[in-house]
Amino acid sequence: MGGGNKSMYAVIEDSGQQFRVCEGDVLDVDLRELADNAKKVTFDHVLLVSDEGNVKVGTPVVAGAKVDAEIIAPEVKGEKVHIFHWRRRKGSRTKTGHRQKYLRVKITKIKT
Repeated sequence: MGGGNKSMYAVIEDSGQQFRVCEGDVLDVDLRELADNAKKVTFDHVLLVSDEGNVKVGTPVVAGAKVDAEIIAPEVKGEKVHIFHWRRRKGSRTKTGHRQKYLRVKITKIKT
């Protein structure tokens, strides 16, 4: 995790994944359509906010809470995944690969 106020963190949900983030953290989220020359992204699906032991848990989200992030890299490729299919005794083999594309962001502000 990056720098920032470690006593304050939030749990956000994006594209079916949950992330525990603090200010200054850098994370890779699913690639999305962005407006031209977009510099920031806002995550408004905040599930939990903790500020020095004062915890707010959403049902399902915390009302009014948002997490702001700045875009570091608009497209980052993830690790390569190899897929190998074969059928025994048939001489049939197929090898393919895939690299998922991500959006790299840095958390700048947690608003409660």
